[in-house]
Amino acid sequence: MKDLNELLDSFLMFIPQVGLGLLILLVFVLISWLFKSIITKRIKPRTKNPLLAEFFGKVIAFIFSLIGFIFFLHIVGLGRIATHIVAGAGITTFIIGFAFKDIGENFLSGILMAFKSPFKIGDLIELDTTIGYVYALDLRVTSVKTLDGKDVFIPNSQIIKSPLTNYTIDGYLRYEIVIGLDYNTNFEKAIKSVEEVMLSMDEVLRGEKKPLVTIDELNVSTVSLHVFYWIDTFKSKNKGFHLVLKSKISIAIIDALNNAEIYLPADIIEIKNYNASSLNCKRRTTGKS
Repeated sequence: MKDLNELLDSFLMFIPQVGLGLLILLVFVLISWLFKSIITKRIKPRTKNPLLAEFFGKVIAFIFSLIGFIFFLHIVGLGRIATHIVAGAGITTFIIGFAFKDIGENFLSGILMAFKSPFKIGDLIELDTTIGYVYALDLRVTSVKTLDGKDVFIPNSQIIKSPLTNYTIDGYLRYEIVIGLDYNTNFEKAIKSVEEVMLSMDEVLRGEKKPLVTIDELNVSTVSLHVFYWIDTFKSKNKGFHLVLKSKISIAIIDALNNAEIYLPADIIEIKNYNASSLNCKRRTTGKS
């Protein structure tokens, strides 16, 4: 009974230390959140890099939280444990890093991207089989909205390791339209008609990036007319702008060729009869006189 009373007295004497330690730890955690919020808000507008702002914010938050935890251990009488934690930080980091290799790899890749990122929010990128617009960045994954509305979360380590295409880093994109013409077509007239259409489009760039119309492929039943043109994606906030423009140009080209009496041919089908006897063909009538 005496031992139980002594244990209870010791516990009651220990409660104020634990309470004070928890209070100080809570204060440091709140300070870490406050500093993280302030730093993130200050850095993000200046760098326009959410990854960099998030990285510095998390580093500051971690440092303050760690200091608060060490103070807590000292206040409750576990100062030696705090010393051992600091001394064994290297070994602990190695063990944790090995256990969570993939997470750590993504996190380190995110840190590298924070200082030099190959894209920013709103850019159209392609990685492996994924094509879409970047809408969120953090230290572990990059969030991409594909052209058909799917949300894809790409680990940052994959972005660092794999070849990546950024379609909108300077805003300029080149598109092409292929038109099949009959072999008896007046090609100079066709090219001139298409060039006039392209030059009438305000969205199509001029100068060094002016439209180019060429004949570069001879098919079985048609001659391919290639139309190359450049657009500036920064001039429109509509992400489907290039699709709408391509449809608009295609319709205008068809109308221009029809007005010039240049018609797009159907595929030519050749039928061979390997039977020695002649084909028994009958003319079908519609019943109209």
